[in-house]
Amino acid sequence: MGADYSPAKVNLAELERRTGITRGKLRRLQKNDFEFLPNGNKGKKHEVTIISGYTGVIDDLLKKGVSNSQVIFERIAPLGYAGSLTTVKTYIGEHKDLIPARRQLTDPQGNRGRRFETGPGESYQMDWGFVDVFTQNKEKLRFACFAMVCHHCGMMYIEFFPNARQESLFIGMIHAFMYMGVPETVLTDNMKSVVITRDSSGKPIFQKDYEQFMKTVGFKTKLCKPRHPFTKGKVERLVRYVKENFIVGRVFTNITDINFQAKEWCDSHNDMYHRSLDLIPSETHHKACLSIAKILTMDIEVYKYLCPLRKISFDGFVNYEGRRFGVPYSYKEKTCRIARDGFYIYIYDASLTMKLATHNVTWSRKDSYTADQYVSKQPEELPSTAVKAFIELKNENRPKTGFEKFDFSRRVNFDE
Repeated sequence: MGADYSPAKVNLAELERRTGITRGKLRRLQKNDFEFLPNGNKGKKHEVTIISGYTGVIDDLLKKGVSNSQVIFERIAPLGYAGSLTTVKTYIGEHKDLIPARRQLTDPQGNRGRRFETGPGESYQMDWGFVDVFTQNKEKLRFACFAMVCHHCGMMYIEFFPNARQESLFIGMIHAFMYMGVPETVLTDNMKSVVITRDSSGKPIFQKDYEQFMKTVGFKTKLCKPRHPFTKGKVERLVRYVKENFIVGRVFTNITDINFQAKEWCDSHNDMYHRSLDLIPSETHHKACLSIAKILTMDIEVYKYLCPLRKISFDGFVNYEGRRFGVPYSYKEKTCRIARDGFYIYIYDASLTMKLATHNVTWSRKDSYTADQYVSKQPEELPSTAVKAFIELKNENRPKTGFEKFDFSRRVNFDE
């Protein structure tokens, strides 16, 4: 239009044809002399958003040092949060002042070592991790976390125990083999329940019970070099990942409850895509690893490791995981086997041919009795010599009550 340009004289139909902008938007621009101005609501936020009802939970996790958006998203999703992960990331970015300051990190040390690699189903890695648990009474407990991971695909399994004894190690390994299959070799460090010492040539001398366990299940064990993460780094990283991802902010009622949560957590993470390995662990493990790893055969010898042997005390109790459970009086042997499966405690005879009792899992220190733990007729001591001591028994003088005057079966004395 040249010098005759006037916003009021612009042909909106022709301008719409040339620019593709709608007629309504051109009318609004015409009022501003065709100058784009920011939206009047830009920068404003609603007082109530989709994440508003969950900010208390998120703030509490941030104050505890949990800044992983995926962990926070998994915590609030069961509470009813219907938003996206991006909304959680945005909220964390706006509230980083709640996160405690990190400790000062040292400069990383460079290394050009090569990582130890194996084929499908060839080896698993196992290790223990420990976590402190605080009860509502401010009592401090310590749980042991058994961790096993497939060296090839990253398929993982974790389980918690009240202690890291050898019998707990056997139970955790059997449960992991039931979940992932039995490999050719298990990589572990020099733990006392596995190896005693080494001979003059450097060959390990395995603990006799662990050596028998290897023969029963059918696998071999390789010991890793101490302080050398390139051979057993996957399970070391898994233990750290459990502490940073699964443990943080976790609330549970007892060790049975946390093991159910751990099983669900393993299932969900094994079905996720791992970018570093470029695979989904569960799919790769079932296609490639299980063609080499064998299925665990649950015979009577394997079941004995799941049911440790216990001595029966003089008052009819067996001790398991720091608690006492009753054994029926009809069982006359001195030993029995006991196992925890879910929310129940099962007691068997020493040969695993008969179930003696079933108890509910309880984590209080109070003894758990069984119905027929003691015989109904208790033994009675009789005199062995003639009784020469005598005492006298008088008739009891019961005091009269006010209602006895209404007893018309006897003679009434109105002077009473």
